[in-house]
Amino acid sequence: MSNHTYKRIFLVVMDSVGIGEAPDAEKFGDKGSDTLGHIAEKMNGLKMPNMGKLGLSHIREIKGIDKVEKPLAYYTKMQEASNGKDTMTGHWEIMGLNIQTPFRVFPDGFPAELISELETRTGRKIIGNKPASGTEILDELGEEHMKTGSLIVYTSADSVLQIAAHEDIIPIEEQYDICKLARELTLDEKYMVGRVIARPFLGEPGNFKRTPNRHDYALKPFYRTVMSELKDSGYDVIAIGKISDIFDGEGITKSLRTISNMDGMDKLVDSLNMEFTGLSFLNLVDFDALFGHRRDPIGYGKALEEYDARLPEVFEKMQDDDLLIITADHGNDPVHPGTDHTREYVPLLVYSKRMMEGKDLPICETFADIGATVAENFNVKMPSFGKSFLKELN
Repeated sequence: MSNHTYKRIFLVVMDSVGIGEAPDAEKFGDKGSDTLGHIAEKMNGLKMPNMGKLGLSHIREIKGIDKVEKPLAYYTKMQEASNGKDTMTGHWEIMGLNIQTPFRVFPDGFPAELISELETRTGRKIIGNKPASGTEILDELGEEHMKTGSLIVYTSADSVLQIAAHEDIIPIEEQYDICKLARELTLDEKYMVGRVIARPFLGEPGNFKRTPNRHDYALKPFYRTVMSELKDSGYDVIAIGKISDIFDGEGITKSLRTISNMDGMDKLVDSLNMEFTGLSFLNLVDFDALFGHRRDPIGYGKALEEYDARLPEVFEKMQDDDLLIITADHGNDPVHPGTDHTREYVPLLVYSKRMMEGKDLPICETFADIGATVAENFNVKMPSFGKSFLKELN
């Protein structure tokens, strides 16, 4: 190993798996939120023996998960320093940024001036303009869209502006041009929209299907991330799942798409079989998208157990100079009132086969401690935020 302690770092973000309210939760309307704790209660105990072995219940006890005598991993929790609780803010902070102007969410739809500007510039009326599930809004407005050619605009609990249109009514290239225009209009600081997403669909009323031609128009990170430093220093950065969208392709050498958490775990195992030096970075989005936002604690709990059952494959394929880091990007407590993310601590588990036994680490004051640790490991420029815990690991 030339100038790095670990040759490969595998970073897994369990999207929205918070571990209890952050000290400033009240400011975000999230007092009492506890994603893992509440799911474990609803499940009458979570069966996650592998996360248990790493030391999850040492961070704080979770019903059903044994507090093992000798945890395998170093463990603690991390507090978010940025002013937000969305996916982009969480991931950007993990990679060394600190975002003080939060991305906006639009629980009442988008401002009238933005909608009328879009209508004027596209020559099409806009219908919808509210938070909605992507499939439900098609059932509600798909037929009207097909008759009138109006654009279906909707949002979610994230900072996104989504535009749905039927590919036979509005050709896909025109859909993309409309989304590029929406992206330009929402770059204005007064809107602070994280992503514009083209959501094309086909079919007939009562039987609409979204097509694979979805396209995300994200923001590039406002500053250089640790991933950019790695890439520019000749290291590999493998992005799995939503990571490429979240960072708008910045600092990535290879991108692997996923269709589900289980597919994400398959791709993580694939990356363990690859010869590379650098970072493999996975986001498991189903926890958040399918269960947190839909307020489904039982579905969420089962998804956590399914994920846990895949960890032995990961452990088995790890080499002695590999490091595994497991964390989250925010909370999404499915029993908390509201339909939004929750401001919580996130778990941090850090494991290598070389470790004699796990120990606790000090609580991280920013998610950027992960980025700082990755940067120090590969001897690239350190981020402005975060402090490395590399030297604590032995």
